[in-house]
Order: sequence, then structure tokens, then C-alpha cells
Amino acid sequence: MPHEHPASEVGPIPQMSPMIAPSLTASRELVADCVHCGFCLDTCPTYVLWAAEADSPRGRIVLLDAAIEAGGRLSEETVVHLDSCLGCLACVTSCPSGVRYDELLERARPEVERQHRRPAAERLLRRALFATLPNPHVLRALLPAMTVGRAAGGLLGERLAPLAELVPRARLRDQLRVSLPERTAARSQLRGRVALLLGCVQRVLYPEVHRATIGALAAEGWEVLAPRNPGCCGALELHAGESQRALERARETVEAIDALGGVDHVVVNAAGCGAAMKRYGELLGGARARAFSARVLDVSELIATTPAHAARGPLPMRVVYHDACHLLHAQRISQEPRAILRAIPELELLEVGAEAEVCCGSAGIYNLVAPGPAAQLGERKARHLIATGADAVAAGNPGCSAQLTRHLRELGSEMPVQHPVELVWRSIQAGAGRD
Repeated sequence: MPHEHPASEVGPIPQMSPMIAPSLTASRELVADCVHCGFCLDTCPTYVLWAAEADSPRGRIVLLDAAIEAGGRLSEETVVHLDSCLGCLACVTSCPSGVRYDELLERARPEVERQHRRPAAERLLRRALFATLPNPHVLRALLPAMTVGRAAGGLLGERLAPLAELVPRARLRDQLRVSLPERTAARSQLRGRVALLLGCVQRVLYPEVHRATIGALAAEGWEVLAPRNPGCCGALELHAGESQRALERARETVEAIDALGGVDHVVVNAAGCGAAMKRYGELLGGARARAFSARVLDVSELIATTPAHAARGPLPMRVVYHDACHLLHAQRISQEPRAILRAIPELELLEVGAEAEVCCGSAGIYNLVAPGPAAQLGERKARHLIATGADAVAAGNPGCSAQLTRHLRELGSEMPVQHPVELVWRSIQAGAGRD
């Protein structure tokens, strides 16, 4: 049965973050860990594109070291190269010295926003994105305009056009009439109770992923709560340097989920969201935030680590798995999604092979604020996926799904991109004779 986690037992959420420092001067030890060995180079997407030292992790660390020596002041050159970084964290995985580039970047990017005044067009674009993407009601209200803008070609302007291109080509009426149950009872022997983060982009653009998650977990014996609040978990803003609002959203998320009471796990089906929520304990500090983070699981983790209740039916298809960066590098999750796919009868699981660890170019809002390099990376990744001869792609993050779908389509491929849990749910339905 579910365990109680009353907020009163673990205290309030601190109002000041212990992790995101007000200046870079507290990050000297993080910079000093880098020995400039170069193991990060082949996995860094911008170095792969341009082979420029300043656009590699160790090059950016050199620039940040100089900023620390200058009292925390960032030069214009440093800002340019920090902005070019996707924050994919492949360098963290490949680093033999354990350099915490992720922490360094989280401290540096708020300083960029505090010290650097962006050109008016960039400021306007970022404001528009942060007013839209993390707010599901606003994003849903703008779907008709984005759909029309895409069809009209250029109606949204050069900078916002990529946003419209990332909107799935589902029927607009279906996207506007999404209704997800706030409580779904377990459909087999009760294992416990979970809360599903509906979030922002996933909720509006990929509601079918939530439906599959709810269906699969209920079939496996979980009572699923899918509350309307919280909205955004803060991941998009956290990864872009908008730390104050990100931390506010983090606190709101903890408060909203804790208010449900009796939740064993907090389930996430978006890689970036899970990566952020698992770090609430570090970012917010305090026992309450740490207890919350300890309960966060990607949906693939939960399904892979519990014996199956529901029979799996056959899906005769070839599927290539794409590692979302914030699953592989931030959460260190790689085998669990593969395990739940391999458990599906007649599904052949393929690997990307070439440049498998290199980011697809989505990276939060990167493909919207840096569309040029993002498109180069998206096309490279799409070509590698097509070369596998797969029937479909499995990816555990909405940004990856949008980016890959766009570039596969531009290369003339109709290969669908689906979340692994969608394939699991299809298999469960087939096992029950409902496919």
C-alpha cells in the first residue's frame, strides 16, 4: 500500500537555492577539476560541428576560469560560447576526471542573463518562448495560430517559424479537446499510488504519451494521479539560465505533488523534466525537496524494475532507440527504456550506431534560439536514424520527438517517432486482444 509522505514531517522548502550561486567566484573548484584531456571533444555537438576549441567543454571552462579571475565578470566572447552550448551534458558522461560541467553551466547561465544585455530581437524571442512553452493554457490557446502560421509559410516571422514547425501535425481539433483523467484506478493487483507530472509541452503537444503512460501503469497495478497542477516543473527555464523562475516552479511542483498525499513515486515521461526534478534536493535544499527528488522516476525506470502484471502482445516492427540527452547523461538511464522495448514480443530493437551519443539539437529551447546549428545536428541525427532501416524511432523526450520528426520529414522519411511507453501500451493492448 502507498506510504504517507506528509510535508510537515520534512519541513518547509528553503527560499534560497544552495546550488545556483549569485556569482561564478564560488565555482573555482569546479573549474580546477578539468585537466583538459580532450575526452569530451568527440561527444560535444558544437565541437563536432565546428572543431573550434572555444566551442568545446574544456574551451568553455578555460573562458570561465578567466571570468573567475576577473571577479566573475563574463566577457562578450565567453557569452557567445556559453550560448552556443546545448547543455546536453555528454561531456559529463565522457569525462574521466568527473568534472561537474552541469553544475558549472547552471551557475554560469544565470550570470549571462544578469550581466549581458541581449539584442532587442533576442530578448523579445526569449520572452515569447518563456511566456508560451512553460504555460500549458497559453500554449494550447496559441495552437491554432501556430498551425495556421505553418500552413501560411512565414506568417509567424523568421524567429518564431521554427516553433510552428515543431508542433505535431495531429488534427487541431483533437489537440484542443484533450481530456486526461485526474485519477485512474489500478487494473491489476494494486502495487501502490503514483503521481504523473503532466507538465507543459508534453501535456499540450503529446497528450497521447500521457494516455499511454496512464494506461500502462494502471495495467501494471498502479493507481495513477494526474493532477492539473503543477504546470511546468521549471526545467526549460533552469536549463536556459532563468533560475529565479525555475526555482519558483520547482517549489510549486513540490507543493502541488505533496498536497496529494500518499504518493509512492512521482512519474515523469519527459527526460528534461525528470532530470530537473531529480535535482530539486540539490537546487532547493532541505529535507522536503530531497525526499521529493528521491521519489522521482522516469516511467521506463518504474516499468523496467517491477515484474510485469500485464501480458505483452506482439508488435512485429523494427524500432531504433534514440537516447535523449537528459535521460542518458543527466539521469544515467539507458538500459531501462531498452529493457521495456525488448520485452515486447516480435519487436526488434536497433541502435543508432554513428554519433549515437551526440545531441539531436533540440536541447530545451536551443532549436528555437539557435536554429542554424540545431538544424545541422537534427539533420545529422535523422540521417543516422534512417540508415538503420527501422520502421519507427523510440525517444523519451518531447523535444527530441519534435526535432527528429521535423528533420526526418524534411529528408523525405515518414518514420514515426514514439515514446517507448506508447509502444509498451500498444503491446499491453495487443496482449489483452484490444489492438
